[in-house]
Amino acid sequence: MNILVIGSGGREHALVHKIKQDGIKTIYCAPGNAGIEELAQCVPVKADDVQGLLAFAREKKISLTIAGPEVPLQAGIVDTFTANGLTIFGPTQQAALLETSKAFAKKLLKKYGIPTPAFEVFDSSADALDYVKTRSFPLVIKADGLAAGKGVVIAEELSEATGAIKDIMDKRIFGDAGKVLLIEEFLRGAESSYFVISNGNTFIPAGTARDYKRLHDHDHGPNTGGMGSLSPSDKLTPEIEEKITKRIISPLMEALRQEGIVYKGVLYTGIMIVNGDPSVLEFNVRFGDPETQALLPRIENDLVSIFMDSAKGRMFAEPITLKRDASVCVVMASQGYPASPKTGIPIEGLKDAVGKDTFIFHAGTKNEKGTIKTAGGRVLGITALGETVRTAREKVYRAVNTIVFEGSQYRRDIGL
Repeated sequence: MNILVIGSGGREHALVHKIKQDGIKTIYCAPGNAGIEELAQCVPVKADDVQGLLAFAREKKISLTIAGPEVPLQAGIVDTFTANGLTIFGPTQQAALLETSKAFAKKLLKKYGIPTPAFEVFDSSADALDYVKTRSFPLVIKADGLAAGKGVVIAEELSEATGAIKDIMDKRIFGDAGKVLLIEEFLRGAESSYFVISNGNTFIPAGTARDYKRLHDHDHGPNTGGMGSLSPSDKLTPEIEEKITKRIISPLMEALRQEGIVYKGVLYTGIMIVNGDPSVLEFNVRFGDPETQALLPRIENDLVSIFMDSAKGRMFAEPITLKRDASVCVVMASQGYPASPKTGIPIEGLKDAVGKDTFIFHAGTKNEKGTIKTAGGRVLGITALGETVRTAREKVYRAVNTIVFEGSQYRRDIGL
């Protein structure tokens, strides 16, 4: 069986690592990174080059393609591969609107009575600016489209809200993602991530996680793509998980069917728990990053079989089983991240950091003549398993303290 994983981040390294552990020998990754190339054959095709990926999959007789990031899903890679008779894990372009258009997702939730914070949608910065002058704070300002996990601003006062609106809609700091804007009620509670995998007819739970978006300890600093995660989420009790299934996931799948949308692939729901009740903050139509790095080491099943069942619309052969161990992932980022990360810096101590149940997932790295160097904002995701979150934390920070590159940034409170 030949497997193709699309992407170049820590999420994709975690996917390749898990697939390799499950016994798959022939794995390709496009374009991959310095860590992935130790496990798979990396190919120089960009993740958004749908036609290039199609040609490669045909040439290599790929049995299953796994779309890691959101960009190729937005570009309709699942539709293209399916139309050409190729099996691919992920949602169609229309189903991917749950992530690629926050306005689409929020309107769908409102239409079908699925709990989510109150919101308004704007296509004019002038209207948005007038609106925030009438509201109490804090407010959540969101770019409608994809912004690499950074298109959300929690505005504590009017000046922050007006600055965010002008940056997103007028200055277009996130490009066309900011043509439409959402302004949302701020909920104060416990945030977590809930994963399921759907085959178009039914779904199976795939675990929980919690991520840390802000750059600095204690949730200070700018939003990032994610500075760490833990699994399982310490905020989701079995009772709350049951509410999520009954009040959110099942009604959502029925709503999509009513709208003529067949959803296949993984669905990651960002949940806020307020007084024991879950509410939807956002959807991602792929595994999260860095949540995947914490979640996948806990999954005991053969992932390829589950992905294949999902892609082909077959009944799942078995539920997903998870290790009782806790998992903690700490992201090490480049100096200057998220605004202007410094790249090309040698990384030392990687081999010494690996241990039993301790994994290093590469993200922004490159191999230059045998030297691993930084090549992006988020550089590495260090993950450890332990009987408790405390023991996993001890392992992961032991490994983090072994790795050195100039200007590295990481949070010291992941899992506290």
